[in-house]
Amino acid sequence: MERLHAVVHGDVQGVGFRYFLQHKARELDLRGWVRNNDDGTVELVAEGPRDRLEELRRAAEQGPRMARVDRVDTRWSSASGKLDRFELAW
Repeated sequence: MERLHAVVHGDVQGVGFRYFLQHKARELDLRGWVRNNDDGTVELVAEGPRDRLEELRRAAEQGPRMARVDRVDTRWSSASGKLDRFELAW
């Protein structure tokens, strides 16, 4: 099990990005959270098998139809095992 921490840059707030990622993460049975940051980015933390996390990262690079993703900064680490169902964070 691994942990993905990603920050998505671009036009990613107000376009359903968090809900898009939440839906994808739940579809992949991942645990974690996603939130809007004050600087206009979207941040996510997810834990699970590496192949499913890679799929979530690819989804973040594309985003929903109305989004424009400029880049996704990612960090990988070992899973903490302390995250619950993938949720929206505030």
